[in-house]
Amino acid sequence: MQSQLQVDTLYDADFYAWTQQQAEYLRSGKVSALDFENLAEEIESLGKQQRQELRSRLGILLGYLLKWHYQPQKRSSSWFYTILEQRSEILKHLQENPSLKPYLPKAIIEGYEKGLYLFGRETGIHYRKLPQSCPFSDEQIFEEPIDFPEPPSQRSSQTC
Repeated sequence: MQSQLQVDTLYDADFYAWTQQQAEYLRSGKVSALDFENLAEEIESLGKQQRQELRSRLGILLGYLLKWHYQPQKRSSSWFYTILEQRSEILKHLQENPSLKPYLPKAIIEGYEKGLYLFGRETGIHYRKLPQSCPFSDEQIFEEPIDFPEPPSQRSSQTC
């Protein structure tokens, strides 16, 4: 059995080795050898990562919905597919983590702030010129169909 100092040293010195050791202790039932404090911290961190992924994907989705709404002349297939991809990934994430659903309204608020920054960074339009709270309903965020953009008109003298 290792002392707490040795476990902490392994946790700090080689995180991957520590994770493998803790997994082996769990599988073999060596409960007394577990590093409970660091295990609890890491499990909490995993939960926070799930919330962060939801906020991040919502930020991207909402930023592109803002671009789609406020710059219709610049719509592209790239924007179209980014919106579809983020919607799909968010819905899968919520299916895999159903306990995140009550957090969704707060995640939309926090994700919208990220979306405003994405919009400003990619368009050059100051984010304060847009609504400062999310103008989209849940249906508009997750379900409203968007039209695939028409290809740009072809120039007669240029080819790809």
